[in-house]
Amino acid sequence: MYFNVKGNKTFCSNGSGTIDPNQQSVVFVHGAGLDHSTFVLASRYFARQKFNVYAIDFPGHGRSEGNPLNSIKEMAAWLREALDVLAVSRTAMVGYSMGSLVCLQFAADYPDYLRSMALVGTSIPMPVSDPLLNAANENSHDAFDMANTWSHSKRAQLGGNENPGISMMMTGQRLLEAVEDDVFFADLKACNEFTNSLKLAEKISTKTLVFIGDRDQMTAPKNALQVAQAIPNCKIIHLSPAGHAMFSERPNEVLDGLIAIV
Repeated sequence: MYFNVKGNKTFCSNGSGTIDPNQQSVVFVHGAGLDHSTFVLASRYFARQKFNVYAIDFPGHGRSEGNPLNSIKEMAAWLREALDVLAVSRTAMVGYSMGSLVCLQFAADYPDYLRSMALVGTSIPMPVSDPLLNAANENSHDAFDMANTWSHSKRAQLGGNENPGISMMMTGQRLLEAVEDDVFFADLKACNEFTNSLKLAEKISTKTLVFIGDRDQMTAPKNALQVAQAIPNCKIIHLSPAGHAMFSERPNEVLDGLIAIV
């Protein structure tokens, strides 16, 4: 479905479901250079379980128009405005990678909107290496190669997709290649400049679940654990073996965890 946010045509996937004001809602928040398609399995499942599903593309991503946003705080404010347009309140929220930072900022700034939250591949801060940031700034394909390789465990790089015949590595690469110039850099820069301390997490009262991949090279497991331990009402799911791309590498385990929190 399409709707308008700040004058820009914005896309939101409903998981092929329908919207009913009497149903509970779940909002999915994608990562850097990605879009709603990250959440295909989960969004379809919850739509069929009679949830209102909102997997929203940020400006300049996927099917949404507009320029990419410059900071995590700006993304959280934009997301609140999008939810107001959609008349969504008291929702569950699921954030992946950059999206997990948006969720953390959202939970700190707009706690009344949330009833629960799941963070997949998170870290505070979320530093980006100079080689990756510089390559993205130059719109070099090297940025996609680095991010895609570091996002997948060695097992996933060899194969092992639970959907037979589909390469996780090539899927990730094609998704990143679909973004317009400067979008990936803007996202990575926003993550790199999100220098909030763990005190932000300590302020969050929302019931939270954190997924940690034991072989995550993009958001180190020890950093994700620190985030989880800082949030007062938080549970942890450890996935093994799993890299950063947990929605691809461990789809069933992630979905099982989301069912418990959403």
